Amino acid sequence: MELYNDTLENLSQRLAKGEISALELTQSVLKRIAEVDGKIGSYITVDTEGALAQATAADIRLKSGENVTPLTGIPLGLKDLISTAGLQTTCASKMLVGYRPEYDATVVRRLREAGAVITGKLNMDEFAMGSSTENSALKKTCNPWNTGRVPGGSSGGSTAAVAAATAIATLGSDTGGSIRQPASFCGVVGMKPTYGRVSRYGLIAFASSLDQIGPVALTVADAALLLGVIAGHDERDSTSVNIPGANYYDNLKKDIKGLKIGVSQEYFSAGLDPEVETLVRKACGQLADVGALINEDVSLPHTDYAVAAYYLLATAEASSNLARYDGVKYGFRSDDADGLVDMYRKTRAQGFGDEVKRRIMLGTYALSSGYYDAYYRKAQQVRTLITRDFDKVFGDCDVIVAPVCPTPAFAFGEKIADPLAMYLSDILTIPVNLAGLPAISVPCGFTKSGLPVGLQIIAKPFAEETLLRVAWQYEQLAGWSGRRPELEKGAV
Repeated sequence: MELYNDTLENLSQRLAKGEISALELTQSVLKRIAEVDGKIGSYITVDTEGALAQATAADIRLKSGENVTPLTGIPLGLKDLISTAGLQTTCASKMLVGYRPEYDATVVRRLREAGAVITGKLNMDEFAMGSSTENSALKKTCNPWNTGRVPGGSSGGSTAAVAAATAIATLGSDTGGSIRQPASFCGVVGMKPTYGRVSRYGLIAFASSLDQIGPVALTVADAALLLGVIAGHDERDSTSVNIPGANYYDNLKKDIKGLKIGVSQEYFSAGLDPEVETLVRKACGQLADVGALINEDVSLPHTDYAVAAYYLLATAEASSNLARYDGVKYGFRSDDADGLVDMYRKTRAQGFGDEVKRRIMLGTYALSSGYYDAYYRKAQQVRTLITRDFDKVFGDCDVIVAPVCPTPAFAFGEKIADPLAMYLSDILTIPVNLAGLPAISVPCGFTKSGLPVGLQIIAKPFAEETLLRVAWQYEQLAGWSGRRPELEKGAV
């Protein structure tokens, strides 16, 4: 087996034993990027020189045996809205091409301290606004299982890179399903931690009350190892919660016999692809076979209002967050403007893509005088009702299982011209973000046409240990995780 094709868990053990070197592993991944990323398009920036230097430093650490962690020498990719000192960070937008932050995000600092190797920055929907990565202003990313299909979004580059083995694992961000939905489409594991579990410092914001950084990996164990490094309180982030985390990896193998699992019928409504429903219900049966107690009478009655509430709240926050891109302080600036106000107008018109402009306008409208109470305040009230629905269910259940997305990966161009149809791709993931809960997507099978499908598992706030334990137990039962598509080399 090529080194790039192995799991983080196995590679970490081999590095610690001295069977392989970090430099050999990093060279293997960089070679893989050169061979296939021209066909997949996961990377916006590949930091070859930096990655090799970090791998050399990791080998010194491994040889000395000092400060060795499970991530020492492991090549990782980062979604291109996570700030990296000196390395271009674009948010897949013309507005930030050439921008090189002067500091690392907290998650990046923690990865560096752990000895991880950062191979580069990964493609996404512009400013994380989209469900297919078709809104990237810089390049096209394809689904490795079928290059005529989208990888999902907005973390499409992060999930496609893991599926294509151009990164051992990656980090993405999840605002309304932006890790879980593309993880389902690409057949990998993608996790959204509880809001506040992972620092948002250095994450370029889309919607500040919803965004959360999380791991993308080939297996649940790999995701647990990555989460164990990036999670934890951060004084630089006012949304970070000082609640100690468990040893996620060491607790994976605990029994789930007697664990109560809820199945909400609102997640199996009209519009759900029959193949997706069949695979998810089969997964529920497999969990029951190992002693989990399945409750199909669970109800989340306000689920139908989640999409409307989300697109009011998220766009309102986006309108505020993106106001800083005015051509004055950093980023793109129009050079044909007549005066300051014209410069503002032309900079934003030329620097932002259509979807970003659409969401800024929607958010500004929702916050405007005379409409705030009717739209933004009402959406916040609905958010509270959705949170209460989950609280009630979790009084009787330990986790909830559901589909991740109503359909498998769709074709390029199928929904891009119909924003409302695209927004509905996130209908089953958005409620989790509104309530700030942890959730994970784990592969649960393939359609007849060979497209992956994900099982979504949702847990109580800060119950990542239980979430990962259920996911790992299912993964062992089903055996779908760890599979990768066949890709032709020489695709650059």
